[in-house]
Amino acid sequence: MLKSSSWPRVLAASLGLVALFATEAIAQQPPTVRIRGTIEAVDGPMLSIKSREGADMKVRMTDNVAVFGVAKTELSEIKEGSYIGVTGMPEPDGTQRAVAVHIFPENQRGAAEGFRPWDQRPNSTMTNATVAQTVKGTEGQNILVKYKDGEKKVVVPPGTPIVTFVAGDKSELKPGAKIIIFGAVKKDDGTLEANRVNVGRDGITPPM
Repeated sequence: MLKSSSWPRVLAASLGLVALFATEAIAQQPPTVRIRGTIEAVDGPMLSIKSREGADMKVRMTDNVAVFGVAKTELSEIKEGSYIGVTGMPEPDGTQRAVAVHIFPENQRGAAEGFRPWDQRPNSTMTNATVAQTVKGTEGQNILVKYKDGEKKVVVPPGTPIVTFVAGDKSELKPGAKIIIFGAVKKDDGTLEANRVNVGRDGITPPM
């Protein structure tokens, strides 16, 4: 039986092991790559993509790949309670000026919730959050969004692309289609693998 004086050392050692395992688990998670581009060829599960930056990339789709269409919609579809993603640019007063807004379907509520840097353009941000309030302002629609760690005020200027995700099909993945893959997994051998591909409908380029 351990003496009471030994418990602090045992507890410290146990906590140290937990921290070590947690660190190893994080380290073992494969890196992901965000890809924007145009499909150039399809060969079975393999997509040949010309990236936005001009690089030639090959991405293997998983057997259970989910395909979503990115379809144009209207600003009026953004209502209180909608779960949206705002690609924005920070303003000096702390608000976000929307570059694009995508509306998530209800079954994707909570996806990647929060505020983070984004790579749509230099210094851009992404806010995935629930609409708490929306009112018309002098420079566009003013939207207050709330997420688990905070809130953001967003201005959506006239002409901002508004899109939504709709159920898609692998038949939409064809040469010329514009796509965005949020998280292609980079495997140990350097290949890229995707379990979700988002493809622009009616020739649009996913604006996020």
